[in-house]
Amino acid sequence: MTKPAAPDGPVLRRPGARGSRDPWARFSWVLGAVWVVFMLFPIAAASEAPVADWRRIAGTALLLLYAAVYIATYAWMIRTRDWITAGRRGYIGLAVMTVLMIAAAFLVGPGALGAGAFLISIAMFAGPVRRAVVQAVAILLAQYIVLAAVILMAPDVYAYYVLFMPPAIVLFSTGLIRIITAAQERHDTVERQAVLVAERERVARDVHDVLGHSLTIVTVKAELAERLVDADPERAKSELAQIRSLSREALAEVRATVSGLRVARLGDELLAAGDALRAAGIEAELPGEPDVVDPRYRIVVAWVLREAVTNVVRHSAAARCAVTLRTDGVAIEDDGIGIDLDAAANGMRGLRERVEGAGARMVVGPASPEFLGARTAGPVRRPGARIEVRW
Repeated sequence: MTKPAAPDGPVLRRPGARGSRDPWARFSWVLGAVWVVFMLFPIAAASEAPVADWRRIAGTALLLLYAAVYIATYAWMIRTRDWITAGRRGYIGLAVMTVLMIAAAFLVGPGALGAGAFLISIAMFAGPVRRAVVQAVAILLAQYIVLAAVILMAPDVYAYYVLFMPPAIVLFSTGLIRIITAAQERHDTVERQAVLVAERERVARDVHDVLGHSLTIVTVKAELAERLVDADPERAKSELAQIRSLSREALAEVRATVSGLRVARLGDELLAAGDALRAAGIEAELPGEPDVVDPRYRIVVAWVLREAVTNVVRHSAAARCAVTLRTDGVAIEDDGIGIDLDAAANGMRGLRERVEGAGARMVVGPASPEFLGARTAGPVRRPGARIEVRW
C-alpha cells in the first residue's frame, strides 16, 4: 500500500468539494488495490488445503472478504484530512482483517497466514509516522512469533519458511515510503512558512513606504498651517483640509496593503467573542484556551467564530450562546429565534467558501436538543441556531 502525499498532509479528498477533486483524489485507491494480486497465494493455499470441502470453501471466502476489506479500508483512509483520522479508520480495518485471517487459518491451515503482509501495509499508514512505524513493526514481530510456533508444530516445516519473507519486504517498502512522505510534508511546511514570511516582509516594506511618504507631507503641511493660523486663516484652513485628505488616503492605502494579510487569532477571537456577547446581554459559554484545536485549523476556526458570534449578536435575539472547540473544528449554538436556511446560504456565502476552501464542511441548522435542554429557566419555544465546522 502506498499513500501519496498532498501539500498539507495525507489529504486526497476535501469534503464538500467533490467536483474539484484532482486525479489523485479519484484514483489513488488503485495504488493500494493493485497489491491485492498477491492475495492469490494465500487464496490458492486455502483452495488446495488438505481439509474438508466446506472448510476450503469457507476459508477461501473469508480470504476473498479479507481482500475486499483491505481495499475498502485503504480507500476509506485516504479520504481523510489528517493522519490521525486515517489511523482511526485504519484500526477498524485492521481489527476486521485480523479476525478474518485468523478464522481462515483455523479453517484451512497456516497457508492463510500469508495474507498477514497486508496488515503491515495498513498499519504503516494508520496514524502519525512514528506511531505507524512502531505498530507496523509490532505486527511484523507478532506474525513472526505465530509463524515460528506453526513451524515448530507443523510436520512439513520447510513449507512455511517462505511466509517470513513477504511481511519483511512490505515493512521495508511501505516504511520507506512513509518516511519519505513525512519528510516531504515537513519540507512543504517550511516552504509555506518561508513564503509567508517573505510576504509579510514585503507588506511591511509597503506600509513603511506609504506611511513614511504620507506622514512626511502631513508633518510639513501641519507646520505650515500652524504658522498661517494667525497670518492667513483661510490658507490655514485649506492646508488643514489637505491634511485630512492625505490622512484618509494614507489610511486607505494601508488598509489595501494589509487586507490580504489579516490573520484572525483564535485566542484573541475568543476574548472578543466574550466581550461582544456580554455587551449584547447574552450569556456566553466559552472555552478557556484554544489549544484543543489542531494548529492547522485555528485560523479558519477563528474566522468562523468571529462571523458566527457577529450573527448571534445582530440577529438571534438569544439569551445564551455556547462555543465548543474540538480538535477538528468548532460549533457555535444559541437559543435565539433560529436561522433561515435560505438567508444563511446567501449571508454566509463568503464564510462557507473560506471553510470549504480549507477542506472543511460547514453545517447550519437548529440548535441541538441537548443545548436547548440545558436552559436554566423557562420553557423552550425557540429553535435556536447551530453553526458547525469540521474537517
